Amino acid sequence: MGIGTAASRKGALIVNADDWGRDALNTDRTLDCFVRGTVTAVSAMVFMEDSERAADIAREKGIDVGLHLNFTTRFSGRRVSDSLVRHLEKTSRYLGNHRLAQVIFHPGLASSFRYLVESQLDEFGRIYGTKPKRLDGHHHMHLCANVLFSGLLPYGTTVRRNFSFLPGEKSLANRTYRRTLDAILARHHNLTDYFFSLPPLSPVSRLQRIFALAKESCVEVETHPVLPEEYAFLTGNEALQLAAEVCHRT
Repeated sequence: MGIGTAASRKGALIVNADDWGRDALNTDRTLDCFVRGTVTAVSAMVFMEDSERAADIAREKGIDVGLHLNFTTRFSGRRVSDSLVRHLEKTSRYLGNHRLAQVIFHPGLASSFRYLVESQLDEFGRIYGTKPKRLDGHHHMHLCANVLFSGLLPYGTTVRRNFSFLPGEKSLANRTYRRTLDAILARHHNLTDYFFSLPPLSPVSRLQRIFALAKESCVEVETHPVLPEEYAFLTGNEALQLAAEVCHRT
């Protein structure tokens, strides 16, 4: 299934693999899952060592690809300018300094965040031949204050929302903060109805509840097939059985 929008209210299950193109292992393990049918979309990193090969594969296989914006991890590709390195060092240092840095707008870094977003959008267009229709962030930093409140994400695109949580999993203050950010995003972007992480993989009842939501809602599930436990699950039979239950009932 392709990515849906909250406005459509059509049931959809999107299992999205992050870090496509980060390196060969990330790309190849994700491709294994896509071929098997347990990954339905990917989020691509640019300016990384396997970005261009991953783009070639995605075009050949018809994979649904969004842009995985990076503000925290060293660019490892060959087409990395000194300016990219310099701006990434600034944002990475700031975001890694304190756990609350993500929620505090830093005016002195506004130009660095803008430069990094625009450069990655341009590079995605160069290697994929089109502008990204979906965006999210490495370590979810597309939701940091410097990106969100500067309007750096292209209007009209589908943007990954905050994690959704089942009852009792987070405090009221935490849930309120996340709902506020999602409301800001929804003014100019399409959102899925729900967003979850694939792990924890047990108890299986957790995933059954999450997958069941896709019978009537648009649900995105984030995965990292490079991690052995997630790769084993996605290449086994259990993931296919859970997805089949959703498809059978929708």
